[in-house]
Amino acid sequence: MFHVPPFVLHALEWMATLFVFAIGVGLLLLAGMYLYDKYQTTNSIRRNYPVVGRFRSFFSHLGEFFRQYFFAMDREELPFNRAQRNWAEGAARDVDNTGAFGSTKNLWPEGTVMFANCMFPQLDHEVRECTPILFGPYAREPYETDSWFNISAMSYGSLSRPAVRALSRGARMAGIWLNTGEGGLAPWHLEGGCDIVFQIGTAKYGVRDEHGKLSDERLREVAATPQVRMIELKLSQGAKPGKGGILPAIKVTEEIAKIRGIPVGKDSISPNRHPEISSLGDLLDMIGHLREVSGLPTGFKAVIGASGWMDEFFRLVHERGVESAPDFITVDAGDGGTGAAPQPLMDEMGLPLRESLPMLVDKLDEFGLRGRIRVICSGKRVTPSEVAWALCAGADAVNAARGFMFSLGCIQAMKCNRNTCPTGVTTHDKRLQRGLDPEDKAVRVANYARNMKKEVATIAHSCGVPEPRRLKRYHARVVTQNGLSVPLSELHPPVDTRGEYS
Repeated sequence: MFHVPPFVLHALEWMATLFVFAIGVGLLLLAGMYLYDKYQTTNSIRRNYPVVGRFRSFFSHLGEFFRQYFFAMDREELPFNRAQRNWAEGAARDVDNTGAFGSTKNLWPEGTVMFANCMFPQLDHEVRECTPILFGPYAREPYETDSWFNISAMSYGSLSRPAVRALSRGARMAGIWLNTGEGGLAPWHLEGGCDIVFQIGTAKYGVRDEHGKLSDERLREVAATPQVRMIELKLSQGAKPGKGGILPAIKVTEEIAKIRGIPVGKDSISPNRHPEISSLGDLLDMIGHLREVSGLPTGFKAVIGASGWMDEFFRLVHERGVESAPDFITVDAGDGGTGAAPQPLMDEMGLPLRESLPMLVDKLDEFGLRGRIRVICSGKRVTPSEVAWALCAGADAVNAARGFMFSLGCIQAMKCNRNTCPTGVTTHDKRLQRGLDPEDKAVRVANYARNMKKEVATIAHSCGVPEPRRLKRYHARVVTQNGLSVPLSELHPPVDTRGEYS
């Protein structure tokens, strides 16, 4: 007969005892949850269905994660669908982007964009490098670049240190510029050696005095940094026009507080607008002042809500002289992104780029300022077709933020405002940041930019032009209500005064 050693019997007894104890504790917890749910008054479902009602919140929470992997179709999810994310990830990894059998994109819905290929596309020897763009001809230090696809404004604070380091290094490798966002100039922006566009938000972070007003002395210090090439005055942002920047207290570390010039561990809420700018004349005054103090090309960023102000603004520019004009205008889309914004503004406020970009370009043409004021656009431009459309509509350069976040490893977890980003992109939790290696991700940032330029150039060459900035509105077609497409130039007849990129 098989003999069981005594120590095994004792172990089984202990395990049985622990099992019974665990069951008892579990039953007590369930009883406590039942009584609590039954008599609490804040949640009707749990009051009527104690304990079981808790699963509703649990499954609702898990739903946002499961949808993008199991239930959503490739091209139906928002804000970015699986096809968009997969292209960005593949471009960042520099893997083969070819597909087989046929496209999964539905070309029938109203508003769908397609491009008009020509009968005789460009041959390899006919392709040209992009014509350089000159910003700020009246500034003491004009900026010339051939980069038309760049990294949009994302501040250090909303992004983590390793994320900013990777963006800086990747931007240098790809030969593109990096916009600092409104959080000031951090050492990590400069680390990679790329060109920098320094953004000044409504709180003047990084160039503010002890009273929160613009400090000319600090602005001169920033402008003296060789990598800083332009100044961008932020009036409004795509996901929250009419609301200042929001950085939750949990993200305001000692380092970030020092860079911004604000208290540690307190919510960093920017004013809804620049207090000293209350008219279009004030705006021109501020642009002139920033350009004079810094010596750098200076423009502003805004979400477009209507066109009426443009007539008055551009007339005022002519009255003062074209040298008083902003050197560029960055138009942000109402469907732009952010780290934190009130839902009503994110959902309902501001025009999308498909309407606002042609509106701005047309007004510049109407007032003969298209060659003087460069147009940069941003807002949901993460794939080649979206960038190519913006160039067709009249943009001189296109900025992307969330596309570069995807290149850093972002999985669209939608936790940017909670300091719990699982990929380390938007968190200051050291444990989570560890997953983002700046050296590895810098290569992916550069790959994403290079592949974007390559694919947009492929579209341009198929349309019969030698470089992407030669794309015109008639090269893009938009599906209308009857299911047929018309040229973008028919929906938005251009008055093109650019000529050979004046």
